[in-house]
Amino acid sequence: MKHFPPSELIINSDGSIFHLHLKPEQLADNVILVGDPGRVALVASYFDSQEFSVSSREFNTITGSYKGKRISVISTGIGTDNIDIVVNELDALANIDFETRTEKKEFRQLNIVRIGTSGGMQPDIPLGSFLISEKSIGFDGMLNFYAGRDSVSDLEFEAAMCKHLNWNPQLAAPYVVNANSELVERIGRDDMLRGVTISANGFYGPQGRVLRIDLADMQLNDKIESFRFGKHKITNYEMEGSAIAGLALLMGHKAMTVCCIIANRRVEAANTDYKPYIEKLTQIVLERI
Repeated sequence: MKHFPPSELIINSDGSIFHLHLKPEQLADNVILVGDPGRVALVASYFDSQEFSVSSREFNTITGSYKGKRISVISTGIGTDNIDIVVNELDALANIDFETRTEKKEFRQLNIVRIGTSGGMQPDIPLGSFLISEKSIGFDGMLNFYAGRDSVSDLEFEAAMCKHLNWNPQLAAPYVVNANSELVERIGRDDMLRGVTISANGFYGPQGRVLRIDLADMQLNDKIESFRFGKHKITNYEMEGSAIAGLALLMGHKAMTVCCIIANRRVEAANTDYKPYIEKLTQIVLERI
């Protein structure tokens, strides 16, 4: 039986896991992830009841009940490096016995839905629309550190994309992972678009934004917009979904990302007054999770 020593699984003196400061019994099976710590309170404001609230660094958590469904909403902060922390610790809370430091005999599967904001990469994607990431592309390289990376990735898509983009070998190798199809069908209806989403490892250069420093590839976004693989085209940028999809698939959990499009990179438009759209998206996800 695999044993997880203190150096690998850090448990705080109060019995909570290291970064999230959650105890196993505080985690619901249904988990909503948001980037902004302030958005946790927004999601939880729709709960019928709240059990507790925990805050540690950028990781805020509220667990409560919505129409009979127990739900935990957790903020991740920005980036796939934070997702590596959050998803690993969620899985540990669900599937490792903290007393014996061994894997539990019965696997507990989590439903993980990220609600985020995103920038569109095709001119026909309207501001304020909701877009589900059927496929997530990781430009961050995080999943490449884990065994089984190829088994959960769309290798043909990766190869075709890298060829089309003339991928710079100095960058991390991209990975492409599918969202959980059952969760996509449950959350997604006619009121949501579906697409292929890049998770970038930065907001400026890695997403093709140019301020005072030119980019290594000034045409990268043009090539991204023109790429096609069968019926698929790349629809939007964000910064967390690929790691959620990849780690969840490796661990056996269900996961997906749905974003509100608050900017369109290809028509140079943006909407900073997007709170009403996020509120609507939150209510939809709560109803369907």
